Amino acid sequence: MGWFFGFKLHLIINDKGGILNFMFTQGNVDDREPLYSESFIENVRGKLCGDKGYIGKQLFEFLFMNGIQIITKVKNNMRNSLMSVSDKIMLRKRALVESVNDELKNIAQIEHSRHRSFANFITNALSAIAAYCFFPKKPSISLEFVHDNQLTLF
Repeated sequence: MGWFFGFKLHLIINDKGGILNFMFTQGNVDDREPLYSESFIENVRGKLCGDKGYIGKQLFEFLFMNGIQIITKVKNNMRNSLMSVSDKIMLRKRALVESVNDELKNIAQIEHSRHRSFANFITNALSAIAAYCFFPKKPSISLEFVHDNQLTLF
């Protein structure tokens, strides 16, 4: 048909399952594009875990200059790189993002396919995100410090 009115929700969450920031983009926008926005990453520091779709030298350098280290798995056709054990464990905990997405879709009912207007879409999406923030129990991972001050996940 040539029409596309889809949107993507980009989330940055912490280890407690809380939403730090979010951004809506059109469905045909590259997933890495919001990370170039200063307003999207302004309060983020430390390490940011993402999937293989976020691999890119230019993005890595841009985030590194803003005090953020992005951690991703390597693609099949890439050479392995050295990674700390805590970073490898952190990548295994990436399912936390999928759990938050699942709660937004199924409990807060953010996914709807028949919105009649943009105002209806944005009202539904923002109210679902606000409702998620008030959930008493959010998916989380526990972080504990080891004796040598390295961050480890359990």
